[in-house]
Amino acid sequence: MTDTGSLIDRVRERLAVERAPLRPGVVAEAIRAESGGLLGDTEVLAGMRILQTELTGAGILDPLLRGEGTTDVLVTAPDAVWVDDGNGLRRSAIRFDDEESVRRLAQRLALVAGRRLDDSQPWVDGQISCLGEDSVRLHAVLPPVAAAGTCISLRVLRPARQDLAALAAGGAIPGPALELLHRIIAGRLAFLICGGTGAGKTTLLSAALGAVDAHERIVCVEDAPELAPRHPHVVKLVARGANIEGVGQVTVRDLVRQALRMRPDRIVVGEVRGAEVVDLLTALNTGHDGGAGTVHANSAAEVPARLEALAGLGGLDRAALHSQLAAAVQVVLHVGRDVRGRRRLAEIAVLGRGSQGWVQARTAWHADGGFGSGAAILDTHLAERGIR
Repeated sequence: MTDTGSLIDRVRERLAVERAPLRPGVVAEAIRAESGGLLGDTEVLAGMRILQTELTGAGILDPLLRGEGTTDVLVTAPDAVWVDDGNGLRRSAIRFDDEESVRRLAQRLALVAGRRLDDSQPWVDGQISCLGEDSVRLHAVLPPVAAAGTCISLRVLRPARQDLAALAAGGAIPGPALELLHRIIAGRLAFLICGGTGAGKTTLLSAALGAVDAHERIVCVEDAPELAPRHPHVVKLVARGANIEGVGQVTVRDLVRQALRMRPDRIVVGEVRGAEVVDLLTALNTGHDGGAGTVHANSAAEVPARLEALAGLGGLDRAALHSQLAAAVQVVLHVGRDVRGRRRLAEIAVLGRGSQGWVQARTAWHADGGFGSGAAILDTHLAERGIR
């Protein structure tokens, strides 16, 4: 094949801007077009083999994504590819040829996700399917926004299928906390799970939902399909971003409103990250006990302030938020990592109004300190619901 390198580069550029799915026929057609139609089948197949690594899955990042336990793969430079397999970030041996190779992969993955990534739209947030039943959340940023070069962040979204017993057996839930969790679920107390990125919020939420009574109907609303509770009656609603033309978006807030019309016994929001908190709290205050969700927060004590910020996006002021929160949510579960980096349930707290009228979190149980002042309040909530 004459001037193979130049031809392959032209084909890469062509595929990076085309909107068609990257099927083998599309790739072959691009090779023929860029060669002026002068190549035979043998030469086209040779070109396709050269491109295969870049044009299937996540390219050279595929082995990392498919590794057992991998949660995140991060690219910060051609020679700086990081992976988290559950034990914290470590630098891998994977290397890109140059910055242009990183940019090409980012643009190709954006295309697979149905998004646009170029100088006029220098960042992208989407979802791709390249690992069978597991999907991958994509985020990428191009220079000059990413000053040091193209950055790619890939998170593996594996369905969370573990139950509470499995988490307890693995050390993620200590014995006293496991008993409390079962009582909270049986008492239909509404709860939020908080923690940082990758702390295990979704895993714990899915396990907790698996412990819900089998006759109850659970409606789950998610930004990405991660919850997979072992429960016989679960309805899953998944949000959708706008396509390349900027249309077709379905937000989490839209879906929370739809969930209210689906006769739910429990409404669950996989991650509360915006104005949908207003609709969730409204739903929990209209007879839907036992609802749940996750939220990013560094501790249980910071959850009210975090929800204040999110509620502001939905037009709910501080006083209204605390009024809704006090009536809607009773418990906060905080998950984090211990000193060895292992995920665990670190705290169970009870929400209630403080001396100044604002909602506060009181520790009922802590992994390092045992039972706290909130334990008696939690017992009262449970006793009121017939759970001793």
